[in-house]
Amino acid sequence: MPVVTFDYHEFLDLLGYDISKEELLDRLPMIGGDLDRVEGDEISIEFFPNRPDLSSVEGIARASRAFFGFKPGLTMYPVEETDIVMNVEPSVKQVRPYVACALITNVAMSDELISSLMGLQERLHLGIGRNRRRVAIGVHNYDAVQPPFTYKAVDPDAVQFIPLAKDEPMTLREILYKHEKGIAYAHILRDVDRYPLIVDRNNNVLSFPPIINGILTEVTPYTRNIFLDVTGTNLQAVKCTLNIVATALAERGGKIHGVNIKYSDHSEVTPDLNPNRRKLSISYVNSILGLSLDRKQIMDSLMRMEYNVKDIDDDTVEIEIPSWRADILHDIDLVEDVAVGYGYEKFEGKLPEKLTFGKPIESHEEINSLRTIMIGLGFQEVTTFTISNEDDEFRKLSLPVGKKVEILNPIGEEYSCLRVSLLPSLLKLLAENKHHSLPQRIFEIGVIVDESFRNKTHLAAVEISAKASFTNCKSIIEAIMRNIGKEYVLEEKNHPAFIYGRCASVMYNDEEIGFLGELHPKTIISYELEHPIIAFEFQLNKILES
Repeated sequence: MPVVTFDYHEFLDLLGYDISKEELLDRLPMIGGDLDRVEGDEISIEFFPNRPDLSSVEGIARASRAFFGFKPGLTMYPVEETDIVMNVEPSVKQVRPYVACALITNVAMSDELISSLMGLQERLHLGIGRNRRRVAIGVHNYDAVQPPFTYKAVDPDAVQFIPLAKDEPMTLREILYKHEKGIAYAHILRDVDRYPLIVDRNNNVLSFPPIINGILTEVTPYTRNIFLDVTGTNLQAVKCTLNIVATALAERGGKIHGVNIKYSDHSEVTPDLNPNRRKLSISYVNSILGLSLDRKQIMDSLMRMEYNVKDIDDDTVEIEIPSWRADILHDIDLVEDVAVGYGYEKFEGKLPEKLTFGKPIESHEEINSLRTIMIGLGFQEVTTFTISNEDDEFRKLSLPVGKKVEILNPIGEEYSCLRVSLLPSLLKLLAENKHHSLPQRIFEIGVIVDESFRNKTHLAAVEISAKASFTNCKSIIEAIMRNIGKEYVLEEKNHPAFIYGRCASVMYNDEEIGFLGELHPKTIISYELEHPIIAFEFQLNKILES
């Protein structure tokens, strides 16, 4: 979750009202966060990721004005008209199709503002931006360039410019291989032949999204007019991100100016700060919260959460939702804000009307017995991520890439699919602990997703030691099966991750439920390990069902 650090007195300046530090620290987390640390006047608070508008001290100050009752309701920011144009060429449609822009003038730049702006930019990149894949933000010194601007896709070798943190021109392709930011985010442009670029009237480069800005428009303490560009693959996320950044700068005294975005078939002016409207039923709110709030209490609670509210009829109110609230997707989100605005501390506890007695599911008791057995055999239990990647799940085990559940917008290449086996996770854990002494014996009982896309519970274990052998692995399986009272048979198996002739299938009721053996040296090396390893993995579902 994003952690925002700010100075108490800087916060009061932005708030425009007085509030004691004690009251601030006591009640501010009620908006939706946890205090991380407090050192003197420096406050760090961790806000829930569903509120990207609270990713800066400016956004927190705006929300606090309403929440603490100083200025309830929706904050309005005027957007002045300009003749600034951003021309969007059709070439970006298959690369990174959307862009939104704004000009913020009369910005009183300071060290605090620069630090806050950079922090906001990075938090939005990670959260709503999905590590820049979905949304990327460019912040520029407007006075260094001349409109109209053009957003287009170009040949990676046809354009060169000096990127931030460098002092010599580089082509777009060179940036991806030589620049620190290019190396970090090159995977976003891995599957495209042309790269997105924003230039001004004189073909000066403002930005190579989502990678890096040009040094020409670098923001300095002397910058007074800031040009914002936000590009991405989701139009709603692009616009909302722009609104968050533009209004944060407006909280610092800047004036927002619109930019005319011209596509080939239509045009629009951004930022669009007009509120969204939604109707909400009072009876629905009370049915969800278990309260009996009247219309005025609900309206007051919503206004404390930055909404404008007006009556429609006896059971309905109309709500104006801030354009920077990316988290309002359903009526239930508004109900949650009613609860926050009303105050969770006012909710009274209620004892259950009926006594109920629960008991563990039988399969859970059997799994706990297996844990006890594994610990008795000298293994240490671990828990690893259920998210993995193709390399770990297939290629490092010399397996062809099979069926898997892929993640649509992964935060990085390391976490791109759900695991199909526990073994790769255990081997990665060994690699991360190879500085510890041997032997190391670990096991995990966890869920995988098989090729039929169903959850299965597996038991897997590995041992790394100089004396690890197939015989040792076989004796462990025998001990497990003997202790749980199950009959099994071992049959010869060829598995590319294991040494030929030192791998076997575990057969139960004439069906293969797993495998065991000595890992092949190439498998061990692929996980950057150096010593012999034995491993086994089998599914528990068949055993537990019987």
